[in-house]
Amino acid sequence: MNTNIKSELLKRMSAGIEQPVSGQQLADEYGLSRTAIWKYVKELEQEGYEIGTVRKKGYYLIDSPDSLMPAAVQQYLQSQNYGQKIEYIEACPSTQLVAHVEAQNGAPDGMVIIANEQTAGKGRLSRPWSSAAGKGIWMSVITRPKLTPQQAPQMTLVAAVAIVRAIEDLTNLTPTIKWPNDILVKGRKLTGILTELQADPDRVKAIILGIGMNVNQELEDFPEEIRDIATSLYIEQGQSVKRAELTAKVLNHLETYVSLYVEKGFAPIKLLWESYADSIGKRVKISTLQDSYEATARGISEDGRLEVVLDDGTVRGIYSADIHIL
Repeated sequence: MNTNIKSELLKRMSAGIEQPVSGQQLADEYGLSRTAIWKYVKELEQEGYEIGTVRKKGYYLIDSPDSLMPAAVQQYLQSQNYGQKIEYIEACPSTQLVAHVEAQNGAPDGMVIIANEQTAGKGRLSRPWSSAAGKGIWMSVITRPKLTPQQAPQMTLVAAVAIVRAIEDLTNLTPTIKWPNDILVKGRKLTGILTELQADPDRVKAIILGIGMNVNQELEDFPEEIRDIATSLYIEQGQSVKRAELTAKVLNHLETYVSLYVEKGFAPIKLLWESYADSIGKRVKISTLQDSYEATARGISEDGRLEVVLDDGTVRGIYSADIHIL
């Protein structure tokens, strides 16, 4: 079924009863029968959309479900590649697992795997990620940028900037970025990013960006043990957010910033990332598998490492660690 026609229908019907969409006009545009357009409308109704009709004028949208079906997301897209192909899954263990298989099978740049629920979502270091049904955005984006494997880790930071910009577009919130892969609001975790690589020694085949965003959860939707450290857009601003629109905003920004990184290098991304960082200039505790110590966060390097200044003035670059602001 052609999701482009369905997303175009949704886009045009959103104007409301004052500007109904002519089924005949759409049929003519797409070289289809009037009956074929009617079938698309019926499909949308089965997906939960409430659609009205004006006699001899066409269709208009009355109400929309909070859906992440391809057409729901694609009506808001302005990207060339990202999100133009979406595989929607009602529930799966992890979208990353599905995305790895799709990438190996030749999935195009920007293909998205999105689930309404993950039953075994994971974050960095294989930590579990709560992925309740119908409340958040659980997706993996298959990207194929012309980068070397050494440039791949910075994609986590590129994604973080895209996500923050998308949240700013749709809410009145001011998120911050916690190195290396978390988006926070008022110090509580809103979004996690998991970057995984498929590569030859000298070239990237695919970088798979796993993104978990807490959108419309209430506090009781989170497991009790993380309620003091996790949050959602709904909790922070007191109103729900359309998940499909937020998903599209993330994909639009992500395509823009990945292109910027590939064409101009990491410097412009670095400036943006540091402008949202929560730790720059602050005293932090760094915990690695080997040891833990305190230092002052200075910024990030061109290769995406967190740079900290030790008490003796030495600058150290950190590839992987847990960071806590003191």
